[in-house]
Amino acid sequence: MSEPYIRVAVPDDEEVLGLLDRATWSYLHAVRPRDQPPYEPFFNERFGPHDHLVAEVGGRVVGYVRLGYPTPLASNAHVRQIQGLAVADEVRGQGVGRALVRAVVAQARRQGALRITLRVLGHNTPARKLYESEGFVVEGIQPGEFHLDGEYVDDVLMGRSL
Repeated sequence: MSEPYIRVAVPDDEEVLGLLDRATWSYLHAVRPRDQPPYEPFFNERFGPHDHLVAEVGGRVVGYVRLGYPTPLASNAHVRQIQGLAVADEVRGQGVGRALVRAVVAQARRQGALRITLRVLGHNTPARKLYESEGFVVEGIQPGEFHLDGEYVDDVLMGRSL
């Protein structure tokens, strides 16, 4: 596989990103039930195309990462938060997620952020290993925060300085 091309999303990505989001849904990373038709738009008033970086391989969208603010407070405006990341099953383990994480860290820096944080489910070992390998550290754990698919799952808070 060639290196993924990372770019900012555009409005025309809406359908393919919605399909990717639904295709990659799993309780490994999702705290809400699987969406059912009619589907909500992928882009909305809270997150538009400019809040997403998209990974392409061979001209095909194979992943995305969403970058936002953890809160609307001015006192927290120096922090950005990864608020979603998805990689198509057929390219997992090939560096797409890592490329997206590196790109979103660079994007947060360009926006003037001093820190970047995220939340990941405790049982999502592949994601946790990826984030740790990119300099994120566990900053807190909310034990049993979610009841998913019959089991209680920790909410792990991770972050790093920029």
